[in-house]
Amino acid sequence: MPISLREDVAYILLKKISETGAGMHEVQFDEADLAGRNLSETDLLGHLDYLNQKQYIKAEFTGNAYGNQEDVPDAVNPKEVDFRIANTYGAPDGPLPHLITFKAAELTEKGRKMLEKMEANPPAALREGPVVPIASKDMPFLEKVMLKGNLTDLFDARDISEVVFRTMRDMMTNEAADRVADELHEEAEPTEDKALQNEIADLWKDTNPLVRFLSRIRPPLEIKPETFLLRINQEAGLPPTVEAETVIKAVFAATKDELSEERIQEIANFLPGKIKELWTQAK
Repeated sequence: MPISLREDVAYILLKKISETGAGMHEVQFDEADLAGRNLSETDLLGHLDYLNQKQYIKAEFTGNAYGNQEDVPDAVNPKEVDFRIANTYGAPDGPLPHLITFKAAELTEKGRKMLEKMEANPPAALREGPVVPIASKDMPFLEKVMLKGNLTDLFDARDISEVVFRTMRDMMTNEAADRVADELHEEAEPTEDKALQNEIADLWKDTNPLVRFLSRIRPPLEIKPETFLLRINQEAGLPPTVEAETVIKAVFAATKDELSEERIQEIANFLPGKIKELWTQAK
């Protein structure tokens, strides 16, 4: 029985296969990859099998991946038990379901083109439901900002993060800003694209040398909440359908994941009114 392919799941699977290696390679999916998708292991392998049959990926399965009634295994291989599941494609009144395992895969040219189109316009379902707070904890910084900020582009996430950071930093002393920078040395995004190859600390300090210099010699500013929001609206190049408060909370949440409780509290002490509330609420 054919499955109905879900775009959000297909996107996640193709992206994971693309990012984990070239050529045929082992691909392991964990709960974080598909958190909040209400997807069983059977559904997961069903999607992988579908992508394989439609030649978006080239995959290797053990057992019977295609749901005919041949080669029913007599016993489960203990070495495969963690990733062997029942295949429910067969008739409901047929023999016992087959056990299959997804072992390795690579994207085909057809799959790469499909992924490129989906990356240009990610499925709307990626932003629905409880997916973001559950799945994003271990994501790279810019991907967290992109998903939580309802953005579709990593470059937008980078530019917006830098403006939010700049506005935060303008209210802080140099000493406090330096303490934050000392804790932000993770990659903002693991990628071969040099335009995105920054540590989070580089974005915090500002990649514009002149702006970075001016922020060091200028005393801390008193910025009202409405002025903070205005700066993000005017300087961050927000997409027309995205609210300033949404992206601010996205940057705040991704930043707090990188900081100690001491730094989180120290930053809160510099933030005014509504902006401090957004900082406290962000997660």
